[in-house]
Amino acid sequence: MPELPEIVTYIEALDKRIGGTVLEEVRIRSFSLLRTFDPPLEEAFGKKLVSLGRMGKRIVFELEGHLFLVLHLMVAGRLHWHEERKKIPGRVGLAAFDFAPGTVILTEAGSKRRASLNVVSGEEGLRDLDPGGIELTTASLDDFSQALTAERHTLKRALTDARRISGIGGAFADEILHRARLSPMQMNSNLSPEEIAILFEACRDTLEEWIVIRRQDTGDGFPEKVTAFHPGMAVHGKYGEPCPVCGTTVQRIVYASRETNYCPGCQTGGKILADRSLSRLLKDDWPKTVDDLDE
Repeated sequence: MPELPEIVTYIEALDKRIGGTVLEEVRIRSFSLLRTFDPPLEEAFGKKLVSLGRMGKRIVFELEGHLFLVLHLMVAGRLHWHEERKKIPGRVGLAAFDFAPGTVILTEAGSKRRASLNVVSGEEGLRDLDPGGIELTTASLDDFSQALTAERHTLKRALTDARRISGIGGAFADEILHRARLSPMQMNSNLSPEEIAILFEACRDTLEEWIVIRRQDTGDGFPEKVTAFHPGMAVHGKYGEPCPVCGTTVQRIVYASRETNYCPGCQTGGKILADRSLSRLLKDDWPKTVDDLDE
């Protein structure tokens, strides 16, 4: 899923190309994409793009007349830029946004169609779509502490709850928790004030660092290779590889279609966290520590 660093680079790349220009038309192939009917999408045609912004992991196109297009890419949605009017790809194409300088194509891999486009009028309509999470770039430590501990959850779940904290998904939650040296399965209610402060700084530092990395990867081009995996990541997507900090083999927890990666050496005091499926299968043979795993 594109998270805050990817959304920021998408917005910056789009603003360079279509900021201040006219949205001529939106062509939609997948009608599951459009989640609103009033105002109609056609009302946006011919209007100037006033600004591009972010609301959590959503991209907000502000048009003349306080009309907003709110695009959520979800897990597999991606944007592509073409300097000429482009046909929507057959298998993965969802929509095309035609501006005077070129076309933005929206695609979504896989068979599930989760990406969404909302057309809303006025600031009040825009606020109705806001999940409500705090923005880490402007939040205080007290804001973060209250948001993190509002409901009792594991740290991984608490960090990725968009109603509480904005812009973080599974990939950067893994990276943040590794930097903070905290277990993804630790309960948020068990943190000390010092650990909350460490986690707050890890959130801000990790996201700021990765915005810079994504900008460097993109350069003057358009971010075409947006993925949850990057060779520079410490633990996310690095199952079976050595931790870059301590050398311990990175482990994972798999639940449904989601995976959490962590370093036992840095985050769990050498303990191997139980995988819901494998630990049930192996029972007494499930390794409890890094030493057991080596044996």
